[in-house]
Amino acid sequence: MPRRILAALRYRIRELKADQVIYVVGAPQTQHLAMVFATGRLAGWVAGSTRIEHVAFGSILGPDKKVLKSRSGEPLPLVALIDEAVERATRVVDSKSPDMEASVRASIAIAVGIGAVKYADLSSDRIKDYIFDWDRMLSFDGNTAPYIMYAHARCRSILRKAGGAGVGPIRIAAAQERALALELLQLPVTVARTAESLQPHRICGFLYQLAQSFTAFFEACPVIKADEPTRASRLALCELTARTLAQGLDLLGIAAPDQM
Repeated sequence: MPRRILAALRYRIRELKADQVIYVVGAPQTQHLAMVFATGRLAGWVAGSTRIEHVAFGSILGPDKKVLKSRSGEPLPLVALIDEAVERATRVVDSKSPDMEASVRASIAIAVGIGAVKYADLSSDRIKDYIFDWDRMLSFDGNTAPYIMYAHARCRSILRKAGGAGVGPIRIAAAQERALALELLQLPVTVARTAESLQPHRICGFLYQLAQSFTAFFEACPVIKADEPTRASRLALCELTARTLAQGLDLLGIAAPDQM
């Protein structure tokens, strides 16, 4: 067992006074880190109140279900992966929004491409391997970053079309309004459970459910054309949904464009 690993553990606890030490290392190192932690406890460095944990993660697999590599067989550099993600996202955004200014489309494509890669990695249970699939991760349907980003952009579009009309107290009438409101209330408990379990896919699951609930609300409940006070109430739901989706994506390190 390398002495520097034990020395680093001792330094973090004794000198830095850490009460929680998290090792984000691949699953194949599980046994090795278990031995490091056990040694730290036997040496008396790790007290009962100190939390040390291995945040294990699985492998990214290609279509052949083998570890993802470049065409030459070498490990795929992250910069190459991001460049291709942005290139593919650019084609998707250009086809969906050809009338949008080129500079705006370029900015959105960067957000979508990078966000799609991040979300694909975080949305699966981190301990499991997953297959890297460009078509799936850049899709505007399903549990993907583009789907959630689009839901946020749709919220912002409704609010822009409202022309600055004020939001009002939320009044629940339709079943879709109730489902959306209940979903919005799940953010605090989702964040708390994610922090405790160190499982970011919980936030992804929440955002996907929220985006689905908003889509059902959008399709069943007119907002702009509704009479007051229903209109103000539904605008408030749109505003709160937009803020919650943006906050959730931000927790994952993903941007939330106002238009797509």
